[in-house]
Amino acid sequence: MEKTRRAWKEINLENLRHNVNELKKLLSRGCMLMPAVKADAYGHGAVPVARELQRLGIRDFCVASLGEGIRLRRAGIRGQILILGYTPAEGLGDVSRYHLTQTVVDEAYARELASFQGRLQVQAAADTGMHRLGIPWDRQEAFADLWRYQNLDITGIFSHLCVSDGDSEEERLFTEEQGRRYRRVLDILPEAFRAGLQTHLLGSYGILRYPELAFGGARPGIILYGVCSTGQDADQYAKGTDFRPVLSLKARIACVRDVEDGEGVGYGLAYRARGKRRIAVASIGYADGVPRALSGKGHALVRGVRTPIVGRICMDQLFLDVTRVPGVRSGDEAVFIGESMGRRIRAEEMADEAGTITNELLSRLGKRLDTAVLAEKEDSVYNDSSTRRGRYQDGPGKTGAADRAVSDLRVRIYQDGRDPVSG
Repeated sequence: MEKTRRAWKEINLENLRHNVNELKKLLSRGCMLMPAVKADAYGHGAVPVARELQRLGIRDFCVASLGEGIRLRRAGIRGQILILGYTPAEGLGDVSRYHLTQTVVDEAYARELASFQGRLQVQAAADTGMHRLGIPWDRQEAFADLWRYQNLDITGIFSHLCVSDGDSEEERLFTEEQGRRYRRVLDILPEAFRAGLQTHLLGSYGILRYPELAFGGARPGIILYGVCSTGQDADQYAKGTDFRPVLSLKARIACVRDVEDGEGVGYGLAYRARGKRRIAVASIGYADGVPRALSGKGHALVRGVRTPIVGRICMDQLFLDVTRVPGVRSGDEAVFIGESMGRRIRAEEMADEAGTITNELLSRLGKRLDTAVLAEKEDSVYNDSSTRRGRYQDGPGKTGAADRAVSDLRVRIYQDGRDPVSG
């Protein structure tokens, strides 16, 4: 199976487990982790990631959409799954059916949810300054009014920091003000309403930089996967921590050829060889998630040697200058994110070179990439029967079909980028 892959991502569950422990060190005792597994767990695979997190005792997850929540339920994920975004009225039946928790995005939406003919679990978003979703923080009576709706079970109130990654004094003061506004929303509620209410404010950068603003829970996103949004952020904000990248991105070398001085390569002959060069064609392109913006400036590791991307990146292939790499041949690995013979390219570096952030880069990795999930044999989530079948299933055997392990490392390949749970 491994030899048939043209381009793939590897997901290291041991590093995921390690990162969970690192997060717990940063947060106060009793602060619950509510990991963000939206956008297919930032490109890492929501099903295997959530299963491993569930096995570690995590019972609350955050997604962006109804479809993401349903997919996790069908895969046997239990506990609370909070939909952070908007769900149209037509989807509320599935919110109820799959026991998902819907965010109240504003007052009008609260009334819409209240008109649903059935019970719904909800959490209210408080707009403390980002002005994206939520009831304005100074409309405190609107939060208390939520308890008037008989069909709504309010399980939490949360907010979101918008400049927690900023360096300026103004951004620091605004973040602290958001914390005060959020506290005011909670303090104005009657004590009976606050009992058992989930409270969470911090995302990844809030956890790294403002752990003192942690309430009952925290929603780690990109940092859970061992990555910061940019290289500068990693150097500045993750210094002194030991978060480890969970994802590697690799591809096969399809062929290697010699190019003479002055000859062009690829579309538009945009690259012209200066002297005789040896060029390898890697079986990965922008349809797999390698940004076309990396044309002529990205890199990959081949046999542990850093090699530049040359010419224009194609939909399905790209070119590497492997002149300095002895013995390269068809079938060799090119590592775009990850390690090769002791050298590493981090996702932050790839994103920086493409002029974007890792959040976008990783979440846009192509669906046709194969995925290899790596876990220690004795600890593998695929060995734990408790994670194979949950309360929420859409037919017999659906989840168990995803649990076949291969090799001593328990490598699971999802061919053509499709998870067996959803087909």
